[in-house]
Amino acid sequence: MQKSWTDLEGKVVIVTGGNSGIGQHISNTLQQNGAKVVIADLSVETGDVDNFYHVKTDVTNKESVENMVQLTEEKFGRVDALVNNAGVNLPRLLVDVKGEKPEYELDEKSFDFMVNVNQKGPYLCAQAASRRFIKQEKGVIVNITSEAGMEGSAGQSIYSATKGALNGFTRSWAKELGKYNIRVVGVAPGINEKTGLTNDAYNEALAYTRNVKVEDLEGNYTSSIPLGRVGKLDEIADLVTYLVSDHSSYITGTTINISGGKSRG
Repeated sequence: MQKSWTDLEGKVVIVTGGNSGIGQHISNTLQQNGAKVVIADLSVETGDVDNFYHVKTDVTNKESVENMVQLTEEKFGRVDALVNNAGVNLPRLLVDVKGEKPEYELDEKSFDFMVNVNQKGPYLCAQAASRRFIKQEKGVIVNITSEAGMEGSAGQSIYSATKGALNGFTRSWAKELGKYNIRVVGVAPGINEKTGLTNDAYNEALAYTRNVKVEDLEGNYTSSIPLGRVGKLDEIADLVTYLVSDHSSYITGTTINISGGKSRG
């Protein structure tokens, strides 16, 4: 087998939420580059499946997260990188001014759900993994954040806030952990090709919060992107793979926007 340019052969990488969407593409790309990939996801059962090690994990539960990292270490003897990918997004307005869809106005249940998965989850996973990284004096954390965490997003204030918090985690953890040769990097995707998670219910909620028709969403997207197209999930996965590798050994404490130029700048 020809060695990959990324030099990831044998490296053990945990990908949370790695069984679907962006996470699945990240898991596949890492595996194709020789990494031993642990898919930590609520939708899987623990065990070996198709050259991946699956661990059923609730990222919002400390005991579940600690168990996942422990099982990884027992199986492979080490953990080299963590990709904090698991996340959720419920489009919600702060105030439903029109009063036509009260279910799309932010409530405490939606708030707690997004904060727990998007903000508490990465903290718990990073803490558990970092204890191993510190002993090894080497490790990488890649936080999958969002352009919305930098720019804000109408109808997605809590999602944007949690991703903004993840950017803050990235900068702060990099300062704390750098002395132990641990890098922390953020990846902020913009608008990407659809996944199975982009369903009709999500599009209906987003369209209402944006005050547009569902069929007009995609047109609004591409017109705001300088490159004139949505991003490919494999493009995100390629960036994550590079950041996990030692080829990016001097990159830490920053979040890289991968959005086709869609930003205020």
